[in-house]
Amino acid sequence: MQQQLPTVYQQLGGEDGISRLVDLFYDIVEQDPAAAALHVLHLDGHGVAHSRVEQTRFLMGFFGGPRLYVEFHGHSDVRAIHAHVPVTAETRDIWIRSMDKAFDRAGLPPEVKKRAMKALSTAAHLVHDVNPLRIHSEAAADRTGSNPS
Repeated sequence: MQQQLPTVYQQLGGEDGISRLVDLFYDIVEQDPAAAALHVLHLDGHGVAHSRVEQTRFLMGFFGGPRLYVEFHGHSDVRAIHAHVPVTAETRDIWIRSMDKAFDRAGLPPEVKKRAMKALSTAAHLVHDVNPLRIHSEAAADRTGSNPS
């Protein structure tokens, strides 16, 4: 019988580990000047405190644990969750770098970080691709050298 690989949820330490990771992430978002654009997006939305709770719920299910986000919201469609948020390539990349820093600060094993960050990076790229008008606008800006914002 083949031994099953533990879930990322288990490797991160369950709910407590994910909650700690999310707190580290949002501490970075709130305090790191390099994450200022991402912080502003959260302030324009429901706020960072709300995001800490929802991100924890989401990541628990995303990484193979209890699907609390689905229980509260009826789905875990990462595109639908962020459809109202103007996620640019810049803020997507800031999100990825900030999460990468949070993993480093959490002191998790490199293989766990690699496995988790691969999945998170894929999801982050999906979120950025939510709005076809934004994609078209950014593609045009890339071609013309203008700023779509």
